Amino acid sequence: MARQPFTAEQQSVRVLKVGERVRHILSELLARGEVHDDVVSAAHISVTEVRMTPDLRHATAYVKPLLGAGDDDIVHALRQNTAFLQREVAQRLGLKFAPKLRFRKDESFAEADRIEALLRDPKVLRDLDDEDDADA
Repeated sequence: MARQPFTAEQQSVRVLKVGERVRHILSELLARGEVHDDVVSAAHISVTEVRMTPDLRHATAYVKPLLGAGDDDIVHALRQNTAFLQREVAQRLGLKFAPKLRFRKDESFAEADRIEALLRDPKVLRDLDDEDDADA
């Protein structure tokens, strides 16, 4: 009996689940110091998100050092160790095809700080106070 294809909703949930599994695997590898690289071993690296392509062939991992310094050096070191990390992810993931890993620095925290600073701007606060007075 032939298998029914995944619906779009099931496919998107599967992509999210696989991305989360890849994130956990990478985090575990980095936390245990299994990457034999001085730059990677010296830093505490957080894998904040992994985005998978819909076909599960490519994974983009967003990383951030916990102390916030040396983003570029860490991303460069992880890119040099991509083959090892892909092999480990493939073994632990158990999919038919192992995703190709790409590493990017996570800039979402900087963006959140920028938005927070904008919201604290006196002009914005004044406008928000004006809206509250109009509602009352």
